[in-house]
Amino acid sequence: MRSYILTISFILVGSAAFAQGGPNASTMSCAAAQQMVKQQGVVVLWNGPNVLGRYVSGQEYCDINTFIAPAWIQTADNPQCLVGNYCQQQNNQ
Repeated sequence: MRSYILTISFILVGSAAFAQGGPNASTMSCAAAQQMVKQQGVVVLWNGPNVLGRYVSGQEYCDINTFIAPAWIQTADNPQCLVGNYCQQQNNQ
């Protein structure tokens, strides 16, 4: 029982800490956001209050059942910055 409570406490504290950190696209230039994605390959950026996005530089960062699509986000200097790509689920109908 005690380990269960500790686990829940850790998850809650860890989630709160994660929610406050990370790069924020609204405070970055378009070029800086693009460079971050290009250099790191995959980046999670804040796009607004309580909104996170995962952006990739290429298909190798996506699952096998996904494909890349252009990712346009708002940055400090550009309302429609092509930051890189995102992984989109294939529609298997």
